[in-house]
Amino acid sequence: MRRQHPAGPGPRSRSLARRLRTVECPEVTYLAKDFPIFWSRARGCRVWDADGRPYTDMTAAFAVANPGHNHPAISRSVVRQARSLLHGMGDVHPPTVKPLFLESLARILPGRPRQIILSQNGSDAVESALKTALIARPARPGIAAFTGSYHGLSFGALSVTWRKDFRAPFAARLARQTLFIDYPYCYRCPLGKQYPSCGIACLDSAVRRIRQAGGNNRFAAVIVEPVQGRGGEIVPPHGWLKRLAEFCRRERLLLIADEIYTGFGRTGRMFACEHENVDPDILCLGKGMTGGFPMSACAGSTRLMRRWGVSTGEAIHTSTFLGNPLGCAAGLAALSIYNRSHLARRSAVMGRYFLNRLRMALDPLPVVGDIRGLGLMIGVELVTSRARKTPAPDLCGRTIREALRRGLIVLGGGIHQNVISLSPPLVVSRREIDFCVDVLQDVLTSIIRR
Repeated sequence: MRRQHPAGPGPRSRSLARRLRTVECPEVTYLAKDFPIFWSRARGCRVWDADGRPYTDMTAAFAVANPGHNHPAISRSVVRQARSLLHGMGDVHPPTVKPLFLESLARILPGRPRQIILSQNGSDAVESALKTALIARPARPGIAAFTGSYHGLSFGALSVTWRKDFRAPFAARLARQTLFIDYPYCYRCPLGKQYPSCGIACLDSAVRRIRQAGGNNRFAAVIVEPVQGRGGEIVPPHGWLKRLAEFCRRERLLLIADEIYTGFGRTGRMFACEHENVDPDILCLGKGMTGGFPMSACAGSTRLMRRWGVSTGEAIHTSTFLGNPLGCAAGLAALSIYNRSHLARRSAVMGRYFLNRLRMALDPLPVVGDIRGLGLMIGVELVTSRARKTPAPDLCGRTIREALRRGLIVLGGGIHQNVISLSPPLVVSRREIDFCVDVLQDVLTSIIRR
């Protein structure tokens, strides 16, 4: 394994960091002596920083660049659209490309016929989903969500996001209508049980808690990530999501599947709920939907979405950039790429290869507690003690920074910030995966020896 460039951010990245520090709210971007680099351009799985130094990206920029960074077909579609129309009046005088994109998106969605609300980011899509649930179930303000969940940081989305550090500064303004129930985190089972002998006891526990808290007299919906992303790439045991959907159907609770992270091939199927043939009432989509342009969607069954009623000229839920023509053009191109390139199938194949390589290389290391994943959504959980499963967030942070010095971009995640999160573009090659595994093995080994 060779180092791709000299260690640490270059002079231009350091200069840009100093400039950013003076004009941006300090909470937004983490700025340290050896972090970050500033991106200049990208293609496929490769990124070049402001100093022209190359990196291998194993994040797809927060799981957005599923078709690969700066895919030429998406770039061409945006440029072509920009030449004719940059902005339309999405809910008054829509751009011509909007219905074309919505028709294409609706055709690939799982289950029943869908109608869609477009928006700009994941939080917006979750806001739309929560409003849809309350429009349909006006007497039931409650929502059930899960420990470890991340659904966004706007007020509505934050109300169903679990992390206490995100919620605490704004707790006085958050609705207290969310019940958090245990997500099936098998490596750290909240019930202290062992899968599969447990019979997925966490689902039975969740059902009991919802019923004890009021059931369908109180709750409109259950919102769930089919695989938790920011919570640490936590993959539920097979059958858990199916049983959750069956419970929701019996109790007349709407099931909201947050597929903002898992959608568009990330887990080896176009949508993660397809692994168990689950047909959620509402789907939240984003990230990989356009391959890089800020666009998201809330898609519900036609019968459910009609509960909103017909517009009389003043929409009760809209935004200035709804159905932006550039985003719709990018989305059309991205959907075409997913279909013709079979990226979901590729994700499944390359994900198995990635997991096998990681397990062979990292399992022998005493600081690696768990390696898990589905498709190209993989987590490596670091611990100080395998026996006690003590989280090692400092080790995770050091690994991320040292990997960057060696030309590899990875992210940290997990409820204890001790998980190395790997979500490369779905076009990642075996050579790039091998480089990633070699770097992680070398970094962790060198840290252990110090």
